[in-house]
Amino acid sequence: MKTRRQTPSDDVAALKAALLRAEAELAVARAKAADDQALIAHQKLQIEKLNRALYGSRAEHTARLIDQMELRFEELAASATEDEIAAEQAVAKTTNVAAFARQRPARQPFPEHLPRERIVEPAPATCACCARLRKLGEDITETLEVIPRQ
Repeated sequence: MKTRRQTPSDDVAALKAALLRAEAELAVARAKAADDQALIAHQKLQIEKLNRALYGSRAEHTARLIDQMELRFEELAASATEDEIAAEQAVAKTTNVAAFARQRPARQPFPEHLPRERIVEPAPATCACCARLRKLGEDITETLEVIPRQ
């Protein structure tokens, strides 16, 4: 059994592929962390709103705090979507897609057991315009004629 020796270019290609996979995994982890932070901020915002609804407004400071929390939540949500897009792009870089090779359909010759009929079209022996002998080409065409119930 022969084993193939790896060349330095194979090692470099393998290391590059491993680096791309690691970067993709890191981007996915960052996107998940950003999404988790956005969820935490949203939950804190809901808690503050419920406390305000339950106990009333403690001060004008609370309304400003809620507005600031809503702004922060929007920023976190936007950065989470950016991280998700970056993660998808990193994953797309690591995905290898084989090229599609279109094959032209090839007609198979008709089976040998089918009957064949040879038709020779007579050609003029001389050219009509200059009255000289000319060699004509030859075309061979096979067609399948269907005769019902034979």
